[in-house]
Amino acid sequence: MTRSLPITTVVDAARARIATARLAAAHGVPALERTRLTSALSAHLRQCLTKGGTWRLTLQTTAAPADEGLLHVEVTPARDTGLAAAQTPWRTTVRCPEAADPAGAAAVADDRAVLAEALLSADEDTALVLEKLGEQEDLVTFHREELHQTNQGVLALHAELDAAGRAQREAFAAERKARTEAESARRRLTFLADASAVLTASLNHHEIVRRLPDLLVPEYARSVDVWLFDDEDRHRPASHPAAAVLAARTGRPQYAADHPGGLPGVDDQPPSALDPARPLLCIPLPTRRAPLGVLTLSPPGGRWDPDDAVMLIELTRRASIAIDNARRFEHNRDIAETLQRALLTDLPTTSGLSLAARYLPATHGLNIGGDWYDAFRQPDGSLITVIGDVTGHGLHAAVMMSQLRTALRAYAVDGGSPGQLLTRLHTFLHHLQPDLYATAVIARFRPGDPTLTWAAAGHPPPVLRTPDGNVHTLDAKPGAMLGIPLRQEIADHTAPLAPGSTLALYTDGLVERRAQGIDPGIERLADALGAFGSAELDADLEGAADGILTPLLSDSERDDDVCLLLCHLRA
Repeated sequence: MTRSLPITTVVDAARARIATARLAAAHGVPALERTRLTSALSAHLRQCLTKGGTWRLTLQTTAAPADEGLLHVEVTPARDTGLAAAQTPWRTTVRCPEAADPAGAAAVADDRAVLAEALLSADEDTALVLEKLGEQEDLVTFHREELHQTNQGVLALHAELDAAGRAQREAFAAERKARTEAESARRRLTFLADASAVLTASLNHHEIVRRLPDLLVPEYARSVDVWLFDDEDRHRPASHPAAAVLAARTGRPQYAADHPGGLPGVDDQPPSALDPARPLLCIPLPTRRAPLGVLTLSPPGGRWDPDDAVMLIELTRRASIAIDNARRFEHNRDIAETLQRALLTDLPTTSGLSLAARYLPATHGLNIGGDWYDAFRQPDGSLITVIGDVTGHGLHAAVMMSQLRTALRAYAVDGGSPGQLLTRLHTFLHHLQPDLYATAVIARFRPGDPTLTWAAAGHPPPVLRTPDGNVHTLDAKPGAMLGIPLRQEIADHTAPLAPGSTLALYTDGLVERRAQGIDPGIERLADALGAFGSAELDADLEGAADGILTPLLSDSERDDDVCLLLCHLRA
């Protein structure tokens, strides 16, 4: 259905608006949509009337799928006016949910009642729109309040987040500080442990004093001076700072500078007159009796960190203990070496038989042990040579070695073969020291007898070089170790002994190596002995002893004593 209305005056525009509204109402267009349609149409018609001329409103309804219609509204200039070519038509379309009501869609007459009814209908639509607007305003007000509350919550959340971020930053800063302090403490403890290991690795107190500056400079000190009270010729400078003298007298660390040190456990003193611009930390070297000396340090920078100063005081205490222990060791070592040399025998001189002996103490420990050698005559003119090794190390082993040597000489006065002498020594040691053991080998030389008699008790076998240069190991079955809880009779063994022969008796320190065992060492000893000719052995047996020791000990640090006894029957 199509309707067309001419519009020239305001009354025509009103009729057109009323007709459009009634037609939309007749087709079931909702009031809100009708109001939007009539408002938009009125605004456009007002513009048209302002421009003047005649305009035409066209209303057309068409059927649409889904049983709904469409209302097309179009305003165009009349064709007989000059505006038709210049103006663009105004068009709009709304959906019509219902079929047309013929009564409601009737043409608009000039009847005042109809106009009034149309006006009231328009007011009803406007009231409905205003009601909708009121609802929307209430909704907007509600949402505005919600938005305000949300904004307040967001502001509070931001404040909480800011406070949490500030607390987190403070926690991170505290954690970084704690981590830095922990790392510094770990570094100090590591240095203290490493430095202590270096200082205690030596038993020479001069070496310990020499290592102190190497440990501390330049990280913890710029300079280090060690003043030892009883070694002033070597370590005392021309003069000492007053703070060092005060530390020596009081036994307390002193800090001499033109500013307070703030170091725990350290007394502040005026700057040193020797060097007023340089701070000094003077730490006594404490012992149980009295300080050994004073360690004087200057800081690597302007001053020390208090924790570094505590670490330096602890390191000085450990260095003092190391120096004191080294001095005690050196004193005991001197006593032990004197005792060891006193216990060694002066070899007798015998016609036709040359003897050469070597004793080398271990390079570690007190340098004293249970290795010994001896040579003496029996009443019948026989020469007894013996070499032995008491288990253990130190003064106790040396004392037991001395007792065994004395007992052997006493038993030999009554005569007896090497096996009988060892059997008596076994019984003697078992009753004297049940928990101490020893090994030994005895060789007997009789004047004019071309036979060597020997016996061994748990000891490495003798090595015999014959005049033709061949070397043999006398490996007949030996007896068990001396002193074990076992009754035994140690047997004698014999070997031909021609002029020019050389017998080597030795302890296991000469031939035994932990990584290789003892057999390769015995073979090396045999090779070294076989390398000498009979003429060399006749002429210089002492030199031959040195020549044997040198290659055999070149690869060893001598963690055990070494004994060698060479017996050469001159040609």
